[in-house]
Amino acid sequence: MTIETHTVLLRHKPEKSSVTTVAVGYGPPTKQELLVHYPARFTWPQLKAIVNSGDLGLLKRDKRLQLRYDSWAADIKKEYGSLVNFLWNYRLRWGKRDILSLIPSALDEPEDINEHRSTPTRNGSQIELEYFQADIPFHSDLICIIQNDWPYSVPPGVEHTLVWSRVPIFHPALVPSSIEARIQQNGLCGFTGSNTSVEHLPSLESCLPTLAEWGITIESICIPRGSEEDEEMVRNAGKEVSAFVKRRWQENKWETAWFVNPPRLQSVPGLAHIHVFARKKSPEETVSWDA
Repeated sequence: MTIETHTVLLRHKPEKSSVTTVAVGYGPPTKQELLVHYPARFTWPQLKAIVNSGDLGLLKRDKRLQLRYDSWAADIKKEYGSLVNFLWNYRLRWGKRDILSLIPSALDEPEDINEHRSTPTRNGSQIELEYFQADIPFHSDLICIIQNDWPYSVPPGVEHTLVWSRVPIFHPALVPSSIEARIQQNGLCGFTGSNTSVEHLPSLESCLPTLAEWGITIESICIPRGSEEDEEMVRNAGKEVSAFVKRRWQENKWETAWFVNPPRLQSVPGLAHIHVFARKKSPEETVSWDA
């Protein structure tokens, strides 16, 4: 099939008009659709509180958007055999600028950028990376950075970006055996560019009225916590991801909450990826950070 034929499965296809004149389409939504038909359920502090809790299963899409995703995904599986095949063979342009997303990013690059793929090298020799590392070039053919075509219910000023990786993110060199079960169950998470400590985040209990829309109660929430030594090892396991995020989303300009889902929560098993919620700071915040 040609690229044009493939694109039909990704492209916005209006089906009917709403009273707001923004059409409800098939496939991944536009930014306008998200604003009008799938308004954010979570606030920025709530997103950070959920990420900090470690119970990443609490992060959700709008329920109607989830139904739309499920319908689209069924068609994609019929066309490509699996979502993994679709991603590998069409959606992920390894080492290249994302030109397929319907949702813009403040970090979008000019169309005329010189797009040559790069592979990490040392002294002119190609490096075979065993796992995801902080200094991977943004245009490395080992990764692909895109906006999430099906974002969680995040506020309008927050971007939901995915960093797909052809090398593992969880690796024995970073994850000691003593916390392997914890990482496999709960994944990794962290924050960058924040002026406030996690102690000042809202409690999960205060998020329950919002989470109730998905049938979540306090009894169903899992808050993983270990010893201080374990917590330090967990933070160390995420150090490469954290440093990469700081490179991409400079802390004087962005505040982020990032996470890597454990295998049990990965919507696309077999392809490692990092979720980044990124909020662009105001000029005043940037000045304050640089002071």
